[in-house]
Amino acid sequence: MGDKARLLETDRFVHAPDDGRESELQMDAMDAAEAADASDAVTESGHRRAAEAGDTAAMSALGAMLLRRGDLDGAEPHLRSAAAAGDRAAANNLGVLLHQRGYGDEAAGWWRIAAVAGSAAAAHALGRHYRERGDEPAAEYWLRQSAESGHCLGAYALADLLEHRGDIGAERWFRTAAERGHREAAYRLARLIEDGRDTDRGALVPAYGELNRQEEAEQWYRQAAARGHRRAALQLGALLEDRGDVQEAGRWYLSAAKDGEARAACALGFLLRDAGDEESAAEWWRRAAQDGDGNAANALGALHADRGELQTAERWYRVALDAGDVNGAYNIGLLCAEQGREGRGEQWYRRAAYAGHREAANALAILLLQRGDASGAEPWFSKAAEAGSVDAAFNLGILYTGRGAERTAHTWYERAAAAGHTEAALQVAIVQLRDGELQDAERNLRCAAGGGSAEAAFRLADLLDRRAAAAGEGRTDDERAPDDESVQWYERAARQGHRRAQVRVGMFAAARGDAVEAAEWYRAAAEAGSRNGAFNLGLLLAREGSLPEAALWWQRAAESGHGRAALRLALLAARRGALAEAQSWCARAVELGPPEVAERAARLRTALQEELSA
Repeated sequence: MGDKARLLETDRFVHAPDDGRESELQMDAMDAAEAADASDAVTESGHRRAAEAGDTAAMSALGAMLLRRGDLDGAEPHLRSAAAAGDRAAANNLGVLLHQRGYGDEAAGWWRIAAVAGSAAAAHALGRHYRERGDEPAAEYWLRQSAESGHCLGAYALADLLEHRGDIGAERWFRTAAERGHREAAYRLARLIEDGRDTDRGALVPAYGELNRQEEAEQWYRQAAARGHRRAALQLGALLEDRGDVQEAGRWYLSAAKDGEARAACALGFLLRDAGDEESAAEWWRRAAQDGDGNAANALGALHADRGELQTAERWYRVALDAGDVNGAYNIGLLCAEQGREGRGEQWYRRAAYAGHREAANALAILLLQRGDASGAEPWFSKAAEAGSVDAAFNLGILYTGRGAERTAHTWYERAAAAGHTEAALQVAIVQLRDGELQDAERNLRCAAGGGSAEAAFRLADLLDRRAAAAGEGRTDDERAPDDESVQWYERAARQGHRRAQVRVGMFAAARGDAVEAAEWYRAAAEAGSRNGAFNLGLLLAREGSLPEAALWWQRAAESGHGRAALRLALLAARRGALAEAQSWCARAVELGPPEVAERAARLRTALQEELSA
């Protein structure tokens, strides 16, 4: 994107050749001022009379006037005459005329004459001429002459050349052009500053005193955006959105979107959606999608998919794919999977995966694994994981665990855990607990528990308890304070439905005498299948005199493999005289254990046999 640099009103300078970056060429300041005075004082006829009388300045001014009008045939003889007489403005404009006619080499010759005579504008044009022909050393020489003479467009063109070569000097000249109002230079300077932000985020910029690099980038984006640079408005909007200033971000997105920047229209759509205005969001996404923005088309597809309008959703996903956004293929795959069309979904996943979409590669691998093709799934998991898919790294861990390749599985779990994958962090912690690496295990358990893993929260609480016991700081259940960290983790896991944690929290409540809360936690665990929860609930009910209900929960626990519950049932049966039933429960308790329970059950069974045989 190039700026239209304003030409001073003069009859002596006209448009420069266009290389796709700039459309106009400024004149020398002194010549411009002289010509401006002349244009105010004389008319074209006056120029013509003076030119016919041999006035070189008039020839130059008349030639420029005719050239600006597009009368190349009428302008050329006047410019040639003035240039031959040593008028540098005429030499520069003759170069412009010849460039327009396609005589580049002859144009360069006249630009050289004007540049040697001190024309910064001609030096700029000559530098661009050499760059177009691939002669970068010559281009740099003349562009530097122009830039060092104070020519704004010369400074920008020099910066553009230096940035292309990776030269750190580019920033200086972008800054020079930007300070003189060049909006494209301001935009590109901001991008350079922002790109260097990660390595020098807090560094001060001498030219701007207390501004850090991010603040300076924002300043230049603002300058370019205020001058109508739509990509600068887009970048400024993104910067403001990142720091939470959504309202102002929306204004800049709107400004850029109205100027035809599709990405800004797409970003504005997301802001409106987040604000609850889906209809307006859809309208901006539609505009952006029609202008070729694949991300906006995908957003429209997702919007219609959420509404259950699956055919419309697929149509927009196809628009996204046609725009070159491979997410469209992946989203169609998801849509097919949602509709139970796994066969078609696989085709779309493959299309996206072959195009490098990492999540599509992971989804394809999962499909293959589900139908038993582990060898076909593995390379897709690997490709997705190497491309940065955290889920694929975790899935590789599962795959290798199933093969018994624990070491390789652990490597992939570690990789996923390092990227914040909750379940992977738990798997890594389990291995570290087994190997006695308690400090590392605690770090990963905290990561997983913080990410919502109930199992990790329970294991973290248990680890903290065991550490306290080893240090002689362990507390009995009735000594636990509500702010005890392990108690907090147990409670967090219990609220997430972790059965063992629910039993532990119930035990804490029972120890402090809160039978109601204890019963609630035990019941929750028991109903979820916890035999310990069922046994403890039975004990609680028995203490309150509800033996029939207690027996029901003990039976539930015993049938799930709880030896103490079986022994309790044996004792109850013996007390009511059901000796055969008591013997049966004794046999079950002996089978289930633990050893002390089995021993007591065996003694009771012997006594029952003696009683039955007496």
